[in-house]
Amino acid sequence: MSDKDQGLDFSTVIASTVHDMKNSLAMLIQAHGQWQSQLPEAQRDNPERAVIEYEFTHLNSMLVQLLGLYKLGVNQLPLRPDYHDMDDFIGAQLACRQEVLNSRGIVASYEVDDFSPLGFFDRELVGSVVGNIVTNAIRFACHALLINVREENEQLVLSINDDGPGFPAQMLERQSDYVQGINSATGSTGLGLYFAARIAALHERNGVRGRIELSNGGPLGGALFNLYLP
Repeated sequence: MSDKDQGLDFSTVIASTVHDMKNSLAMLIQAHGQWQSQLPEAQRDNPERAVIEYEFTHLNSMLVQLLGLYKLGVNQLPLRPDYHDMDDFIGAQLACRQEVLNSRGIVASYEVDDFSPLGFFDRELVGSVVGNIVTNAIRFACHALLINVREENEQLVLSINDDGPGFPAQMLERQSDYVQGINSATGSTGLGLYFAARIAALHERNGVRGRIELSNGGPLGGALFNLYLP
């Protein structure tokens, strides 16, 4: 067996293992929810619950990204773009994270420009990107999170802004170097940004590819993530 075949077999095993982990995590989330519902009302809301629910969401996002990157590597991640109502799309992303937002005391809101009611993209793939960035923003936000949808230079722009400390200067300076963005001090691997950049680039129109851009500021003054889709 060649080295290439061995590598493919190993990556397939890893992907299968990640898929099993995702299923196990789903069962844990379900069991935790059922256990929480059986507790007395006074015991349901506590700091530990906020940590557990956030980490469940974070783990699930990472597993989705790993599976997505594997499928990209073996050309098994087809792009299925379609038109989507942006109010519905963003509302759904926030709704499935509402409990985590509530448990951490974060108010999330969104604004859709009147000129950009529809977006043309792969809902599942872009949903994975937006969901991961929102989850990350929840980790660093103090009290607020804002998603803005607008049109800029004939591209759809999804902006995710929080009121936290913002992106580190080093991350902004090296934002085109996602793969090497490993930071042992913060535990950051750059996986989420690399995944986002790959998914954005799959979307192409008239020779223009989608992209992501990081900065600090925006209406809330913290980290500002922009996803550009042609």
